[in-house]
Amino acid sequence: MSKGKVENLRDKLDGNELDLSLGNLTDVPVKELAAIPKATVLDLSCNNLVTLPPEFCSLTHLVKIDLSKNQLTSLPDELGQLCNLQHLDLLNNKLTTLPVSFSQLRSLKWLDLKDNPLEPELAKAAGDCLDEKQCRQCASRVLQHMKVLQEEADKERERRLLRERELEKKREAKQREREAREREALKRKKAEEKERKRMEYNKQMAALAAQERQKKKKEEKKKKEKPSQDKTAGKVSVPKAKRSACSLLLRLLLFVFVCAASLLAACQLTELRKEAFCTPLNVYVEQALTWARGLDMVQQVLQKISDFQAAQ
Repeated sequence: MSKGKVENLRDKLDGNELDLSLGNLTDVPVKELAAIPKATVLDLSCNNLVTLPPEFCSLTHLVKIDLSKNQLTSLPDELGQLCNLQHLDLLNNKLTTLPVSFSQLRSLKWLDLKDNPLEPELAKAAGDCLDEKQCRQCASRVLQHMKVLQEEADKERERRLLRERELEKKREAKQREREAREREALKRKKAEEKERKRMEYNKQMAALAAQERQKKKKEEKKKKEKPSQDKTAGKVSVPKAKRSACSLLLRLLLFVFVCAASLLAACQLTELRKEAFCTPLNVYVEQALTWARGLDMVQQVLQKISDFQAAQ
């Protein structure tokens, strides 16, 4: 805030009245006004004000404000902060409604809302404001009307807050239900996974047990088969040994027989019969032949042998 501006405003100060009318103002010099708390009466009429800044409502030292004949279309929502305001002139503006906080202007005694395009209910409450008495009545009725609107707004806000709380509770309940479902699903998933692992484990144990049983059966079978194989081998080996001995004995006997037969044939059929070692053999042969001549089959064999000797 410049010192020059403050000094200019102070030049317009007359006692507790500050006249800023007919100045073609489009903005209110709030900071400069705040520096002059002595000025409790402010005249801003006949300017080009369209809106008031929210900071204007911090000028709580103001008792009387004249905003007539401007272009105001609305007032700040914080207007109720002007707790010392007693006189408010809003003649000939473009207001349709007043902020709900207007009901908080408990010190307000005088109000003029003529020549504004007010909403029907507000216009009815404001009245004509043609004289001092009607302007005082206007302040009282408008405050009462705004209090009703404030109460309705408070009730609506309460209902809205209640609905919001109910919606929040519902959202929280849904969130809890969703979280509970998710926990239950996770729990069920873990249980299913655990059951699957348990079944796999049981299958593995069953397979191992089956392998062990199969292995034991094979071992028992081998143990059972081994003694029988030993017995069979013993049984088989004994006849084989017997057969080998018999075969060897038969071969030996056959060899002796062949040798004896060869020797006898040599002593009977060759020149060797004249030798000394054949004489006993020939005698034995003659004796055997004499004994065997009584047998028909032997006689036939001897006849053939005689025929063979004669042929020699």
